[in-house]
Formats: sequence, structure tokens, C-alpha cells
Amino acid sequence: MALKSLLKTVFFLFLVLFFGTSAGLKEREGCYIEAIYSFGDSIADTGNLIREGVDGAFAPIAHLPYGETTFKRPTGRCSNGLLMIDYLALSLKLPFVNPYLDKDANFNHGVNFAVAGGTALDVSFFKERGIMMPYTNSSLNVQLEWFKSHLDSICSSQTDCAEKLKHALFLVGEIGGNDYNYAFFGGKSITEVMNYVPHVVTSIINAAKEVINMGAIQLVIPGNFPIGCLPSYLTALNSSDPDAYDNRLCLKGPNTFAMLHNLKLQEAIQELRESYPHVVIMYADYYNAFMTLLDNALDLGFDKNSLMKACCGGGGEHNFDATKMCGSPGASTCDNPAQHISWDGIHLTQEAYMIMARQLISGGFVYPSYGVQEKWKCWYRIGESLS
Repeated sequence: MALKSLLKTVFFLFLVLFFGTSAGLKEREGCYIEAIYSFGDSIADTGNLIREGVDGAFAPIAHLPYGETTFKRPTGRCSNGLLMIDYLALSLKLPFVNPYLDKDANFNHGVNFAVAGGTALDVSFFKERGIMMPYTNSSLNVQLEWFKSHLDSICSSQTDCAEKLKHALFLVGEIGGNDYNYAFFGGKSITEVMNYVPHVVTSIINAAKEVINMGAIQLVIPGNFPIGCLPSYLTALNSSDPDAYDNRLCLKGPNTFAMLHNLKLQEAIQELRESYPHVVIMYADYYNAFMTLLDNALDLGFDKNSLMKACCGGGGEHNFDATKMCGSPGASTCDNPAQHISWDGIHLTQEAYMIMARQLISGGFVYPSYGVQEKWKCWYRIGESLS
């Protein structure tokens, strides 16, 4: 298993070096997508939070061991290496999507507006309910304003914008997870937080409408993860009642909640499709992609004793301690991150994200497919190499 993991790492380092440079962009025949625009949170942030000022610069993700596996330095990604958005870019033969707040970056092939800690709802929603937001105020609406500013800088007219965006892929999320995380970890009950779901879903759909009205015609809107399987939730909401856990040892309550969010989001996406029949709008099923990863973890090379433990953390049953987060004094890192699914108790390892990306790209967890196998040829060709 160790050799297999090493070979995967070497292969993907080759992809990073080749497709992440202009040399890898010379042969893109048949590639339908020419740019990626991403909105969201830490699942996709490639460096915005750490550029937001003092709070971002001192966030744990601004320090090693974040980024240690692939980049050998922290980049602002919430993992030890690559994220799903990085693998998506590689599979489309595009360079990595640069963070909007990196003003020296090249944005010829898209922009990443996602911010770690970002929310679907504005700060006022949480303040009214006494919920603390630790690192950022960059909600989905703030990210949309950034997008509008970017378009103003590259478009001469609405027609020009539409032409520039017609071969772009828009990732509207994952977003909303932090809206729930802040509430749950702030002591709110599942019953109370269920009342937030319509607000979160409406915010996501409104954002999708905005980018469509600005020219987007290809969107992917992801759902939430099975949060009851994450070390952070297993620690914060641990229970002495064995019936609180399923046969995977995940918490039933948070997972049921995540499924409710995903159901309501999919219903809203279907209504959106009916309103915009000319637009390709897909749902990315992060929940079942993760569950498939978990169910096949041993065959995929993950350590059976570490499935519910963070690689990097401050100790405890699940190696997660909110007072000693990964990247903070007192936290330690496992010897082999590739054998862990969870990186820091909240986010996944590069290895887990790679498998998630493979499943989303070519494993049937993005639907409806709309014949993307034919339209996004380079996606599927490279996607098949993610094994």
C-alpha cells in the first residue's frame, strides 16, 4: 500500500508540474472548458483567507504542516496538499485556479473567490443569533461582489462578458457548511439549525441566478458532506448512547441533517433548471462520494484504525481538539497522511480529495450528466488516470 501511495504521489506531482504550467496547455484539443470560477469555503480556497489581513495571516492554515506534502509550504489550502478543485483543473488541463486576493496572479483561466470560513449567509444573520464567526466576513455575497469587480476589469460589454464566460465552469460551493458548523459548535441544537436550511439554500440559489444572469451557462452546485463522520463533529457532539451512531460509527443526527440540506438544495436546483433551461446545472453529490470512499477505505489504502481520526490534531479519541488545531502549538502530525481520510478533523487529506475528485469526475456522483463525457473530453480522459 505504501508503494502504491508513493507512485500516486509521484504521478500527481508530474501532473502538477506539467499541467500547472503553460507547457501543459499547448495541447488542449477537444477541451470544452477554458476557465473555472469558484465560490465557496475552505473546501475550495486556494489562498484567499491568508491574504485577507491579520486574522487570515495568523490562521492555522497559514502555517506548516498545511501544504507540506505537495507544495512543501502553506498555500492557504486546508489540507496537506491538493484539493478537489486542483484535481478538477488538472483533469481539464488547466492551471490551478488562483485566489482572487493574489493580485499578482494570472486569471486567464478563471478565478477562485472561495474563502476558508466563508458562509452562504451574511454576517448579520449570525450576529442576530449570537453565533461567533472566527476568521472571515467573506460571505457568498462578498464573493459575488468580487466576481462583479473582476468582470468589470476584463469585459468591455455584457456581450463581451457572455463570450468570455461561455466556456467557463462555475463551482457555486460547496458553501453553507460553515453556516451550520458555527451554529452547531456554538451550542445550537439540530432542531434550531434546521430552521437555517431554507435561508442557506436560498442564498446558494440566488448566487447561481446572479452568475447565470451575468453569462454563466455551466454550473456545478455541490451538496454538504456527511458531517457526522468528521472527527470535529464526532468530538464536539460525542454521545454515550450507542444508538446515536450508525454502523460506520458516524453520528446519525448530523448526517440526517446534512441529508436534509442536500435534499432541499437538490429540489431548489431542479426549480432553477426549469427557470433556465438553456443552462447546464449539475449537482455534485459530496455526501455519497464521501460515503463510497469511507466504505471502500481499506481497499483504497487507508488505515482501518484511523478512519475516524485526524492526521493532524491535538489528541483525543479522534485526534481533534478545538483548542489545539492543526497548525497550532501543541498539535502533531501523523507519519503517513496518505493513510488518513481526515487531515485536520474538518478537511480531508490530499489522498482523500484525490479519490473524491475521481469519483466526482468519472464515478457518477455529478448529475445529471448532460452528456459531459462528450463535451468535456479532456476532463474524462485525464479523469480516468485518477486511479
